[in-house]
Amino acid sequence: MKLYVCWGTFPSPMPRGHPCRQAYLALTRAGWEPRVERVFGTAWLPYVPFNLTPGRVHVKRMTGHHEVPVLRTDDGEVVQGSQAIADWAAANPA
Repeated sequence: MKLYVCWGTFPSPMPRGHPCRQAYLALTRAGWEPRVERVFGTAWLPYVPFNLTPGRVHVKRMTGHHEVPVLRTDDGEVVQGSQAIADWAAANPA
């Protein structure tokens, strides 16, 4: 299983924490140990040349969107968004 994140899973002063960290914590609390893939760039910027990192291009090909977090399970299932990943983790504990 691979979790695509922007820059990492570190704590953030954002309200409720950073979405990538929320997704990571939901997976680890459910007993999963996802490989974390940093895609860099930011969702705040439009999908323009300086935000077209190889990781964001890969995520866009998988999902149709360049936003992360995105979970790709070993079975090939793709789940996008921190709440959707948290819901998946709660329904699919390791």
